[in-house]
Amino acid sequence: MRFGIVVFPGSNCEEDALHAARDLFGQDADYLWHKDADLKGADVVVLPGGFAHGDYLRTGAMAPFSPVMGPVREFAARGGPVLGICNGFQILLEAGLLPGAMLRNRGLKYRCEHVHLRVERTDTPFTRAARQGQVLRIPIGHGEGNYFAPPDALAAIERNRQVVLRYTDAAGRLADAANPNGSVNAIASVCSASGNVVGMMPHPERACEPLLRGEDGRVIFESIIDWFRSAGRRALQPSVGAP
Repeated sequence: MRFGIVVFPGSNCEEDALHAARDLFGQDADYLWHKDADLKGADVVVLPGGFAHGDYLRTGAMAPFSPVMGPVREFAARGGPVLGICNGFQILLEAGLLPGAMLRNRGLKYRCEHVHLRVERTDTPFTRAARQGQVLRIPIGHGEGNYFAPPDALAAIERNRQVVLRYTDAAGRLADAANPNGSVNAIASVCSASGNVVGMMPHPERACEPLLRGEDGRVIFESIIDWFRSAGRRALQPSVGAP
């Protein structure tokens, strides 16, 4: 399996993602520069954290206009798995590949800490190795992770089961004190209507080794590897007669 990790000017978590995919999970992985015109055979695309284009205008606002996002959109439209982490999540929102938007954290402070997350869906390529209701402990590091959607859009997101992870306490219970940024409905991660595009504010690549005080992020990588080995490889093959 080949990971393609998109790097924008200002990305700063691409090495963490590459290390997890290549060194910890033994998969092929390479960087995709934001000016690249193709995905170089990637089977999964990861948009890592950081400050794409310095987060000028607003977080992730300029990145959707980078040349590589054209192939990313086409890949996603074919059912290819795309994961946006932190700033990558913000980029997917700005690109229209996911619903909603990001606001400044409640309290207007940067939050860098471990949080608890309850798994709401196990049928996406990035959560199939998890258990329904499983509580993960994964770190966050952001200043604008306050997920928002207007009432009608939020109702549709909930109705369509597009919430993948929610902020909870260690027992998996919703609590205002366990919501680090004030996200509506305690939403930490959402997916596209088809489920193959997932954005999450927490950093699973920072929770894959005991040295980093936690390994709960491994389930995200284990899920996509399992997906590719089973249904994913066939799903990404072009149809007979396709150009």
